[in-house]
Amino acid sequence: MSALPVDMVDVSPAAPVGPVLRVDTAAVSANVRLLAGRTSAEVMAVVKADGFGHGAVEVARAALAGGATSLGVTSLAEALPLRAAGLDAPLLSWLNPVDADFATAVHADVGLAVPSLEHLAAITSTAPGARVHLHLDTGLARDGAAPQEWAALCRAARAAERTGRLRVVGVMGHLACADQPGHPANVVGRTRFAWGLRVARAAGLRPASRHLAATAATLTDPLAHHTTVRIGAGLVGIDPTGDGAGGLLRPAMTLTAPVVTVRRVRGGTPVGYGHTWTAPAATTLGLLPLGYADGLPRAATGQAEVLVRGRRRPVVGRISMDQVVVDLGDEDVRLGEQAVVFGPGDAGEPTVADWAGWSDTLAHEVVTGLGGRVHRAVAGTRVGLRSLA
Repeated sequence: MSALPVDMVDVSPAAPVGPVLRVDTAAVSANVRLLAGRTSAEVMAVVKADGFGHGAVEVARAALAGGATSLGVTSLAEALPLRAAGLDAPLLSWLNPVDADFATAVHADVGLAVPSLEHLAAITSTAPGARVHLHLDTGLARDGAAPQEWAALCRAARAAERTGRLRVVGVMGHLACADQPGHPANVVGRTRFAWGLRVARAAGLRPASRHLAATAATLTDPLAHHTTVRIGAGLVGIDPTGDGAGGLLRPAMTLTAPVVTVRRVRGGTPVGYGHTWTAPAATTLGLLPLGYADGLPRAATGQAEVLVRGRRRPVVGRISMDQVVVDLGDEDVRLGEQAVVFGPGDAGEPTVADWAGWSDTLAHEVVTGLGGRVHRAVAGTRVGLRSLA
């Protein structure tokens, strides 16, 4: 019997049978309201990396509903789908190659960051009428114009503004150590940004939007707030400072997986590749159908836990590409029961922060690393398979 054509395959929205990622958009809106209450500045919702793995369009809508007044992304490839989804809030893209399609950006009303004279020349020659934010390197030695080039960039931007080729609507920077409030690099960054603004004004520029603070500085450093703060990780409940919001930011992501097999083993039974773990006594092992190909950090091997029947249970043996084994003890777990891999922590389940700690990385890396095999549900409604990377 021949295979069915692709367009005849049944893809009706049945209940997902594998791992499911649920995104709580109400949490995103609440996080924006919380952070907006900590500043007099406007909030730019940064939805880069597919909304930190939570879905860029969904997170953007929830953030705007919570009080954000603009959106930010890195590339034009991230910006244009937001416009295609009908989001018409002010939108800034700040990490584009010099040969990017700036004309399309202007047509879609996407603001552009300018980190160099070369970018400025490319924008003025191919995208007249662009709204730009001049980007100053305030201490990271990565994106943004070097201080020794800043004055020339400001003068050139003002010359282009006079001839109507662009409008300078903003100046931006970024702090290197905002997650460490007492770090001296933050003073250096604030000082350099203040200097950059003076240079811009001396060149005749009057940028209405001035933004330096991301989530961490929004929480801990009012001197960095200026007219706008950029909130990215904080949208989805990640606090880069560890405790800057007093634990009030709410994680917006919950990952669950069904138990697909259960087996009783004797003491002395080795588990997984390399036999790195051996059952010390008779126990029950449950298998979950997800692994590092789905974004579980392999480095969490030997430390990770999941919640099963209201109790944390250890992940034993190595985290594999497609599966992990859980020591269930004497619990009589049935096939199909759900394990909570991580969530807000309300029921004692592990959080993204726990997984980040177990794997010696950032929560940002955990949430942005989840793979396309994981089913996605937003506000309790399944929306099908899509890549979270």
